[in-house]
Amino acid sequence: MNARPDPGLFFDPSKCFIGGLWVAPLGGDYLPIENPSDGTQIGLIPRGSKGDIDAAVTAARAALTGVWGKTPAAERGRILARIGQKVLERADDLARIEAMDVGKPLKQAKADALALARYMEFYGGACDKIMGETIPYLDGYTVYTLREPHGVTGHIIPWNYPMQVIGRSVGGALAMGNAVVLKPAEEACLTAIAFAQIAKEVGLPDGVLNVVPGLGEEAGAALTTHPGVNHISFTGSVPVGQIIQRAAAENVVPVTLELGGKSPQLVFADADLDRALPFLVNAGIQNAGQTCSASSRILVERKIHDELLARMAERYRALRVGPAVADLDLGPMVSKRQKEIVGSFLGDLGGAEIAARGTVEANAPNGGHYLAPTLISGVAPNNRLAQDEIFGPVQVMIPFDSEEEAVAIANGTDFGLVAGIWTADGGRQMRLAKAIRSGQVFINNYGAGGGVELPFGGTGKSGYGREKGMEALYGFSVLKTVAAWHG
Repeated sequence: MNARPDPGLFFDPSKCFIGGLWVAPLGGDYLPIENPSDGTQIGLIPRGSKGDIDAAVTAARAALTGVWGKTPAAERGRILARIGQKVLERADDLARIEAMDVGKPLKQAKADALALARYMEFYGGACDKIMGETIPYLDGYTVYTLREPHGVTGHIIPWNYPMQVIGRSVGGALAMGNAVVLKPAEEACLTAIAFAQIAKEVGLPDGVLNVVPGLGEEAGAALTTHPGVNHISFTGSVPVGQIIQRAAAENVVPVTLELGGKSPQLVFADADLDRALPFLVNAGIQNAGQTCSASSRILVERKIHDELLARMAERYRALRVGPAVADLDLGPMVSKRQKEIVGSFLGDLGGAEIAARGTVEANAPNGGHYLAPTLISGVAPNNRLAQDEIFGPVQVMIPFDSEEEAVAIANGTDFGLVAGIWTADGGRQMRLAKAIRSGQVFINNYGAGGGVELPFGGTGKSGYGREKGMEALYGFSVLKTVAAWHG
């Protein structure tokens, strides 16, 4: 191992975190960490193996049968709250690390750090508020239900929002009393390792949280097939989600899957365009479009199509792209491969036209993976651009003539994660909110400021199960029914 870790880090990224200890990977192998803003190598992370995963699951199981399994819910809450406070104290450091690792602008990385702290606060407060019920039954019986943890939960998180997904996934699992094995994405996992250091500092018992970086086909596969794992949470692509689902089925293990989307925003002629415009554009270009809930389709009533296209194009031309530290509108794509994938969509427009592009700053480092945000018009609903998840800063505009046509186009993909509706008509708002197949629907807004309280998940190939809010805690628990006969 030759590369030295960044001296500004408060942890060693070259170690796994297992059983409360920082340990070298058993195989002695490592993976490079790349800064997508300039393409330079900034350190090494462990290339975790099946053996490392097995050690992590063993440590988690020991925590469950030991101190963590006996920790009262209120005390779990205090620990999570302390983690949230420590995250707030280190928010600037975490933002710098995330920006360096993922490539997102500093202001967006800082927002992610604050969201992670909020998740810990929310779930800390929820720990002792998940209660069972009593059920009226036959004379002589008292029947009640209990909510209990699954046991060991495995978490495979993506590279685009490591801190946010840790908050909504790991935070919920810990709140319910599970012990966690976390496999962060190899492209960007520094803040996942940092989170383990923070948890250790505030007194999370050993083995409750274990972090094993590595490749998906190695460490990730070992985690999803391990017989000691009782629940799996995955955020990522549809093909990998299908693999994980099949692997979990072998052990009859429940899975929460969040697999992306092709989210529409429907804009009607009576919409307040001044309010809508920032939401329409930002929902497509945030984090360089590398967002599961990105609004990549703008469906617009034909009578205002040209006006909205012109106004969105004006905003696109003003967008600036550069290194994360420059804190512009967009940073680079996370990797050369991701840039090439998005480029393949732009190389085949299928008869559509590029309406506007942003600008990559002239002084952006040559080794960075920069891509100008692109607005495309004249897109047919069945065009690949309107059907497949691009996962880059690309939005397409599709006209419609009626409410019925708008709903048909909105529902005309395999995905169903998020949708936005822009109209002043209250009846239409309610009709469309029911008619659109989507896990979340926002009316005259998009995203509701992130909302850690709002259940999040999809339908169709966007996956199933829910994260965020109190609903996540039900998914990270098992319902037990107790029927006592007392005569």
